[in-house]
Amino acid sequence: MAICPKNKSSKGRRDRRRANWKMTAPTLVKCSKCGALTMPHRVCKACGSYNQKEIVAVD
Repeated sequence: MAICPKNKSSKGRRDRRRANWKMTAPTLVKCSKCGALTMPHRVCKACGSYNQKEIVAVD
């Protein structure tokens, strides 16, 4: 058996529910070592450092 709704959902209720499906821009912060924009709490892709310590050697 398929799921059948008891009552019809109005267009307003349906659209209010769907209004919360939106994309947001990612939060970016400046790297404290090189100044490149990176996501917070991640190793910097430009210089390979995190919390002013070199974590990954970048060629």
